[in-house]
Amino acid sequence: MIKKNGEKSPFDRDKLMKSLSIALRKRPVEDERIERIVNSIQRRLETLGESEIPTKVIGEMVMDHLANLDQVAYVRFASVYRNFREAKDFEEFVGQLSGDDV
Repeated sequence: MIKKNGEKSPFDRDKLMKSLSIALRKRPVEDERIERIVNSIQRRLETLGESEIPTKVIGEMVMDHLANLDQVAYVRFASVYRNFREAKDFEEFVGQLSGDDV
């Protein structure tokens, strides 16, 4: 993986699992579903055939899965992934989800 700052590190399946678990905490999603998402992302990364994959690619894969799975977890993950700093960042993002102009 290549982080935003250019640092390289190996893909960490456990870190991905933990990130998803945090986003999905207290949501009605079984652990097996989280495991399937991680497996799916890992397979997609392997099929890319690249030895160095930007973390942005992984983050977008997570966002795609969460958008279809649980809107609350999607917003939670996005708030960290997209580095929301103010309440208006949440408002704009949620407005995009509902199709409203904020």
